[in-house]
Amino acid sequence: MPGTTAAKPEKAFILMKSKLLLLLPLLAILVSSCSKDSSNNPIIPNVPVNTQLNVSSQLYPDLRQDGGYAYLPEGYKGIVVVRQNAGSYFAFERTCTYDPTNDCVLEVDPSRLYITDPCCGSQFNMQGQVIGGPAINALRKYTTSLVASTLYVSN
Repeated sequence: MPGTTAAKPEKAFILMKSKLLLLLPLLAILVSSCSKDSSNNPIIPNVPVNTQLNVSSQLYPDLRQDGGYAYLPEGYKGIVVVRQNAGSYFAFERTCTYDPTNDCVLEVDPSRLYITDPCCGSQFNMQGQVIGGPAINALRKYTTSLVASTLYVSN
């Protein structure tokens, strides 16, 4: 009987050791994914935005056609408003999600097909999604609301 009592703690130790060995790689993956996320995704400062513009105004002639856009001075580095159609507008922060600390501001390409960062070369479609890196996160989107010809932009 003394041999069986010693075998039980030994089996329990081996079982515990094997479970620990299975958990260590999972823990390492979780820790590394969290640290990669924060280093590759610098935080864009949250600046309060509550502005409006008249989409029929002579100040914004491009907003009268689909794919047209206008730049606003609000936000962290500015806002680009993009017309999808007569009743739908998007508004995005003009700060690249790859490196918000650089001095560049996003610009609509002359083709009006995408938005680009002249510093890092990241490209975003006119809905704010990444289409070319190094950025991996979509643009910060502001809330838009169209009432008659007044577009309200806020966060």
